[in-house]
Amino acid sequence: MLCLAVGAGYAALLYSAKAPWSKPVNYALAALRFVVVSFLCFLLLSPFIKTTTTTKEQPTIVLAVDNSQSVGLFTPQPVLSQATTGLTQLAAALREKGFQVETRTLGGATARPARPDSLQFKNTSSDLDGLLTGIGESYDGRNLAGVVLVSDGIVNQGRSPVYSEFQFPIYSVAVGDTLPKKDVRLAQLTYNRVAFSGNRFPLEAEIDYSGFSSGEAAVQLRENGRVLETRRVPLTGSRRSQKTTFLLTANAPGKHRYEVVVQPLPGEFTTLNNSKSAYVEVVKGRLKVLLAGAAPHPDLKALRAAIQQNDNFALTTYLPGITPLAAQDYDVAILHQLPARGGVGAEVLAAVKSRRIPTLYIVGAQSDFNAYNTFGTGLSITPRGSQTDEVTPVLNPSFSRFTFEEDALRRFAAYPPAAVPFGDLRVNSGAEVALYQQVGRLKTQKPLLVLGGSPAQRQATLLTDGSWQWRLQEAADHADRPEAYDRLIIRTLQLLTANANKKRLDVYPTQDAFSTADDVTFAAETYNAIFERIYGQQIKLALTDEQNRTRTFSFTNSEDGSPLHLGSLPGGLYRYAASATLGGQPQQDRGELLVQEQQLETLEARADHNLLYQLARRSGSRLYFPGQFAQLTQDIQKANAKPVLYSQEDLKDLINLKWLFFLLLALVTAEWATRKYSGGI
Repeated sequence: MLCLAVGAGYAALLYSAKAPWSKPVNYALAALRFVVVSFLCFLLLSPFIKTTTTTKEQPTIVLAVDNSQSVGLFTPQPVLSQATTGLTQLAAALREKGFQVETRTLGGATARPARPDSLQFKNTSSDLDGLLTGIGESYDGRNLAGVVLVSDGIVNQGRSPVYSEFQFPIYSVAVGDTLPKKDVRLAQLTYNRVAFSGNRFPLEAEIDYSGFSSGEAAVQLRENGRVLETRRVPLTGSRRSQKTTFLLTANAPGKHRYEVVVQPLPGEFTTLNNSKSAYVEVVKGRLKVLLAGAAPHPDLKALRAAIQQNDNFALTTYLPGITPLAAQDYDVAILHQLPARGGVGAEVLAAVKSRRIPTLYIVGAQSDFNAYNTFGTGLSITPRGSQTDEVTPVLNPSFSRFTFEEDALRRFAAYPPAAVPFGDLRVNSGAEVALYQQVGRLKTQKPLLVLGGSPAQRQATLLTDGSWQWRLQEAADHADRPEAYDRLIIRTLQLLTANANKKRLDVYPTQDAFSTADDVTFAAETYNAIFERIYGQQIKLALTDEQNRTRTFSFTNSEDGSPLHLGSLPGGLYRYAASATLGGQPQQDRGELLVQEQQLETLEARADHNLLYQLARRSGSRLYFPGQFAQLTQDIQKANAKPVLYSQEDLKDLINLKWLFFLLLALVTAEWATRKYSGGI
């Protein structure tokens, strides 16, 4: 009402005097001014309008296709063709009934427009739980009417899906072949992955067989195509598995590939699973690791257990006043809460400094931060009293000097919080952050694991003395296999002991070993004449396989640490030679690359339809076969999935509506034009 009163008063004051135009025109002009002024006053009160938008989502059916090699290899071709054709017809029939139909494969990608009969069955592993879990996460909160799972039921990666709970119906379609096959397969090779030069080491081969009750199999051990030894394994009817052991001598240092082959037998269903490769690294001697602590601590036990998992390290433990410091030439040292307050451990600190031993510092409540800051580790710590933060590790995505597997990142996220010093943490020039701190759900830019130092003495710092909790929790969650924690410690020590300080060009694979399904990546470090990191250098890489075929690549190392991506490579040992011109001087680097063959899909040829039956029964469905797609279509329609209506309310300020501006402008313009035309202006 106040707005109307203001508008009426303004119009009355303006048009009450005598005007040169007629009364009807005067009333019309007064009305325009009344409307404009009243509405402007109304807009000053910031009114808003509420709009409601309603959307309808049709029910979605996801076609989850097991596109693994076992399906393509061991499903009879007519059955496989019937299945892919049936999927195409099912998708068309459901779309006609108003369903949305989408396709998912083991690769995880959504393929809306793809035709199911165009899929290639080439995936190198079968993780059905990961496939179904990924669908559940992607369609959480959406109108998911069900999943049609086409599979042979073979699982060789991840856990079995029967142990997971899925909140959607699963319509299982069984492919593959459940009949026993006449087959001999090399099930497993057991060996030490590291051997020392001159030592003898065993390689045990386990052979499984079915359909054979007599005779024997010839098992060969080969290296570089040359047969080193042949053993005869009896195939008796009383047993379905036999083992045989080869004894080898570790000769020249480096990576060696040994191939174990079972010679094909008459009537074998397939020979794809008759061979496996063993990859052994022969080293001159163990790297000597010094683990020194200011006092007994659970961390020391966790670190010792992680290091002892790797045969390439020989560990010595030192505690001031408890165990003596052995006089050895150590290759790397771990200093737990050293330097410590009160000058504890001065003896070991002096030895590390004088011999320039690469060092991993682990700071904690007893650490002397003033002394630590003088060691040039690449990190300066200024704590605020005894305050701490409770953090978990999170990967720095730009760090590429070693990589973390996806499984390791998931394990990191499940770690319990550990205490780190709260204060000013400054990463100096030339140092790199491998892990950041995550506080609760907040990922911060505060460092947790920093690698720095100088080319003459590489150093790293872990900013918590509570990492023992991480290893303990991971072991409890993963059947006493804390692999992520152990790899983190081992790879940090390997990076510290790498001989990069003697060369200005350091080119290396980002993982110890790749599989044939991995994207092989290389990283590079370049230094100037005084061993300062430089970037933007052109590097050439020549990669030679076991048949002496060479491929060349060219790339530039960048400050963000982006690696060179080679894509997937066939299994085997590769030699690489890198070259670059740094400061006008040619530099070279050489090394070896290991790509391990994945044969998961050839190990099991017999389909597991019972697993598919259990999945379907638990979700209230049933098991179907490729000839029953018409029945499957009817059953999905009988489930009577309904569209879902979503309503969304939105509040908008009235003053933000553009058409109101133009309306007011038109009214003001009309009033001005009338007054001008009538001689009032």
